[in-house]
Amino acid sequence: MPHYQRAGDVPAKRHTLARRGDGHLHEELVGAEGFSEESSLLYHLHSPSAIVALEAVPGSEHSRGCFRHDLPLEPRHLRSWLLEAQGDPVTGRHHLLANDDVEIAFSAADSPSPLYRSAVGDELVYVQSGTAVLRSSFGPLAIGPGDYVVVPAGVTHQWEPDGSLSTLVIQARGHIGIPAKYLTPRGQLGEGAPFTERDIRLPGPPDQHEDNDVPVLVRTAGGLTRMIHAHHPFDVVGWDGCLYPFALSIRDFEPIVGSLHQPPPVHQTFSGPGMAVCSFVPRPFDFHPEAVKIPYHHSNVDCDEILFYSAGDFMSRSGSGIRAGSLSYHPAGFVHGPQPGSLEASMNKARTEETAVMIDTFRPLMVSDAARAISDPDYPASWLGR
Repeated sequence: MPHYQRAGDVPAKRHTLARRGDGHLHEELVGAEGFSEESSLLYHLHSPSAIVALEAVPGSEHSRGCFRHDLPLEPRHLRSWLLEAQGDPVTGRHHLLANDDVEIAFSAADSPSPLYRSAVGDELVYVQSGTAVLRSSFGPLAIGPGDYVVVPAGVTHQWEPDGSLSTLVIQARGHIGIPAKYLTPRGQLGEGAPFTERDIRLPGPPDQHEDNDVPVLVRTAGGLTRMIHAHHPFDVVGWDGCLYPFALSIRDFEPIVGSLHQPPPVHQTFSGPGMAVCSFVPRPFDFHPEAVKIPYHHSNVDCDEILFYSAGDFMSRSGSGIRAGSLSYHPAGFVHGPQPGSLEASMNKARTEETAVMIDTFRPLMVSDAARAISDPDYPASWLGR
């Protein structure tokens, strides 16, 4: 998110001594791609590097043993409502699909998460239901249903739900951002983009916490480590830069429509390593007199497709068992499209009222044991119309 922001107290010049009473502030740079891309500077009351203790979290190693490729190849309907509500929005995640670029999980939780940061990549969280505050070194950020929340790698944060919170979690092994096609050469969202800077919500101003001996979970490729910080990571008095958590509501995505069916890339909202994330929102149907208003059958030759159905009437999937909270998984090599009867049902419709999140991955996904346990066994035959 390459737009400069500033909050709290920061020195007039970067990398200069910032005095505070009888002492000085401790400058921390959070940056991407080895100092060559976006970064922010945070100013702490205490050293953010002061660690009291380190320990591995038992059983936290990322085991590919629970993920396997499907053989035979199989389209799947994953029913998220069958997942047990457990723990908090970080440690209570049910991991469903994964490849070397991304891991997709679902969480239903009602308790605050531990302090947490990922050293693997950015995380994109879509809020299905509930409200919460995302607290981070940059300050608090209020979130609610329909919000996308981007948390950059290396940012210490904590989820504080106000009751039950259900989220779809996309854990990247790299950085998630706004697609380059929407940005001007100097980084502004252009006139043709489906959202603007006004739609993006930032955290802040920063809180100042003075707790001592504070545990933080750190995610790496090998698992979770618990670092005990001598001082609270949220002892920040100010920050500035172009790298920070932010939220964007799916309701602020302005759909692109046409007289004939528009391809999925017009709905793209985020890009990441080996993946694209798209938003399907209420919009007018195609308005050519002979338009086929539902999606055509298509083969995913280069990508696997995951669609999370958030809200509304999913007319093209009627009869398949798909409803709000469903995830469909259509792997490369499977020709998929509308359910029988969808074409006839769409003829007199003027608009669609569905809200959904699509994730296309450009490497094959593996399926977890948890995903298999919530997979509808009748789904592969749902196109027969019998």
